[in-house]
Amino acid sequence: MLFNSVGFLFFLPIVFILYWFVFRKKYQYQNLLLLLASFYFYACWDWRFLFLLMFSIGLDFVSGLQIEKSKTKKEATFWLTLSIVINLGFLGFFKYYNFFVESFAELLNGFGFKINVWLLNIVLPVGISFYTFHGLSYVIDIYKKRIKAETNFIDYAVFVSYFPLLVAGPIERATHLLPQIQKKRVFNYDQAADGMRQILWGFFKKMVIADNCAPLVNEIFTNYQTESPATLVMGAVLFAFQIYGDFSGYSDIALGVSKLFGIELLKNFAFPYFSRDIAEFWRRWHISLSSWFRDYLYIPLGGSKGGLMMKIRNTFIIFLVSGFWHGANWTFIIWGGLNALYFMPLLLADKNRQNLEVVAMDKLLPSFREFFKILLTFALTCLAWIFFRAESVTQAVLYIQRIIDPALFSIPKPFPVKVLALVGFMLIIEWMNRGKVHGLEIDRFNPWIRRILYLIVIYIILRYANFGNNEFIYFQF
Repeated sequence: MLFNSVGFLFFLPIVFILYWFVFRKKYQYQNLLLLLASFYFYACWDWRFLFLLMFSIGLDFVSGLQIEKSKTKKEATFWLTLSIVINLGFLGFFKYYNFFVESFAELLNGFGFKINVWLLNIVLPVGISFYTFHGLSYVIDIYKKRIKAETNFIDYAVFVSYFPLLVAGPIERATHLLPQIQKKRVFNYDQAADGMRQILWGFFKKMVIADNCAPLVNEIFTNYQTESPATLVMGAVLFAFQIYGDFSGYSDIALGVSKLFGIELLKNFAFPYFSRDIAEFWRRWHISLSSWFRDYLYIPLGGSKGGLMMKIRNTFIIFLVSGFWHGANWTFIIWGGLNALYFMPLLLADKNRQNLEVVAMDKLLPSFREFFKILLTFALTCLAWIFFRAESVTQAVLYIQRIIDPALFSIPKPFPVKVLALVGFMLIIEWMNRGKVHGLEIDRFNPWIRRILYLIVIYIILRYANFGNNEFIYFQF
């Protein structure tokens, strides 16, 4: 079920009414409702994969209890290893089997050995990368004695399968979400109203920005061999805003919907295109995934405590694994590697933590130096996005080669005036609220001005949105 579908417009009010008017007396009843609603929400994609989700939930629930009950370190390690191996085994089977088989065959072909490989024609279960990481963080935290094992199966199942975040995040932590699930929720009008504003802004970014950029991006990347260099640059820029509008739009809708049920989810985006260097960008883009890799991979590898070579090694590992997490294609791995290379000058100069505050806070505009840094970071990001978007490494390389031409400085034809105007409107709104959680969290204006702005956003959605039930990009991950 898509957030931007007619079905969801009926599903959400029904669950909301039952949650607050029928089951409000006990949070346990509300949790049961959320679990059933989440299973139904997921089954709307493909009911067969619901059993895989339920198996994953049961596996990690039992593993958590067994880890906590273990009398020896060896026994606890066994249950942790069992959970990790099975979880990553399913993830690897559905997501990476064909990639490894094809890559191995190509390697042998390079040495003159031709083999026939058996590929699987299977559908990737939607959200498997996200709910797998929910379960892994849970059992690892129990093993590290950061949390106690949950004994209530329904509460734990809601933590993993909570429908606003189930298929595309954010990747939650048991330390943050479970305590909210295990206590009574009281309806808070201000929280719900802010949730509605965040949902509205999420729909704007998805249906107006992302879905209007998508046809142009698809056409440019499909016909890149005949497009002008300036048009190819425009395609990369539009894809940057497409993927941002699509994924951060999903996150805004997810966080907003959750607020309607009195539950706060982790912030997943913090206006990343206003970043002044690539380190700041990754602190602001897909925050829940970046922090997951930091806590469960980078720090266990030694983090930044070792020597310079260890820091460089760990940085490349974290970015390459992040790229591979996104998909079974060498384009994603190169995308991750490029970001690691971008990160190197900051790491070597020990300046990767220099831009922690919001850019130009309490100022109308950034300084010229800040503006230049923002543009440079955005340009580097767009270059990397070409590999993320391309179907193959060859296409990405040829795409970039065609950009290097004197005609680069010409005007793209046709020039997408409408789409760029809509992107400009989004950037203005988000710049004004870059220190907030979302673009419509506006408290500096009086209520009437805020209401007028909300109406303008609604009008733009009704006038320019693509109502074609387009899927979100990150559903494929």
